[in-house]
Amino acid sequence: MEINGKIIQLLEKQTGQGKNGVWEKQDYILETEGQYPKKVCFNLWGDKINQFGIKVGDQLTVSFDIESREYNGRWYTDVRAWAVKKLGATAPASNGAPVEDLEFNPFTEGGDPFAAENTSGGDDLPF
Repeated sequence: MEINGKIIQLLEKQTGQGKNGVWEKQDYILETEGQYPKKVCFNLWGDKINQFGIKVGDQLTVSFDIESREYNGRWYTDVRAWAVKKLGATAPASNGAPVEDLEFNPFTEGGDPFAAENTSGGDDLPF
């Protein structure tokens, strides 16, 4: 699933010790846009916290999974993000140039494909 919105709050990072070692979790509050904005709390675990570098005010598309589990007769729901894309940012290409600069433009690469062969100032139409 995916959701778009703006980060309005970062909650305190949580850490603990589990059977597999130390773990850390960061919760974020995202507010959707529209006539009736919704607030959604999602979380990132481990290395993904630093990988995405989310800050208050960032516009994001968050890909996530929802999971519910029962503990002592109560149900808990987790919205766990697995991918985050910052909106408005261009991804760097292999040579470091922005993606938008790499789009094909026939008028700059190879000239105008519709230009007439006759450049004497006459009619440009081929018919």
